[in-house]
Amino acid sequence: MSESDKLQPFFDRLADLYARMDAAYNATAGRYGFDCADCADNCCYTVFYNHTSIEYFYLMEGLARLSEEKRRAVVAKALDARNQVDAAKAAGQKPRVLCPLNENGLCAMHGHRLMICRLHGIPYEIHYPGRTPFKGSGCEVFETRCTGTAYLPFDRTPFYSELAQLEQAVRQATGRNEKVKMTIAQMLSTDLPADLSHAGGAR
Repeated sequence: MSESDKLQPFFDRLADLYARMDAAYNATAGRYGFDCADCADNCCYTVFYNHTSIEYFYLMEGLARLSEEKRRAVVAKALDARNQVDAAKAAGQKPRVLCPLNENGLCAMHGHRLMICRLHGIPYEIHYPGRTPFKGSGCEVFETRCTGTAYLPFDRTPFYSELAQLEQAVRQATGRNEKVKMTIAQMLSTDLPADLSHAGGAR
């Protein structure tokens, strides 16, 4: 069995998890009356790090499914973004570089975008056994637009837990145990995993 065949059941589970994340996020954001339309402080300028193999593999599978022309364009933008981030860090500055998947404010691989891209924006909470729940604030635009709005619980815990379980299962299935800490630009500018490089087609 090829690695892509091994990964497909996990991709299906991740796609289902993402769909539930989107539904829960949109429901709570809708109750706040919050959306990202016309956002001048686009979170696509924020440098997020991915720490899971499954999200890396899934993002790269999405990249492999683009046309060759579009894939080359995305990789070129990723290399440029990666260099800009490195230059900013070397200069002691906070990187503010547009995500290479951003096309006129929309994600070029919307269906394959990471968990953090789906959940960032509204206030949230994470529950740990035997500890006080951690509460995170919304993005700056949320805090401006929704000042004075009553807090609505949005619990990320089930999504984090399910993703962690899925990650563990993927590592067991593939035998890959290396640590992952990569930005989207770094992921997109690495070589495609061998079996995923021939995925082709549209999803």
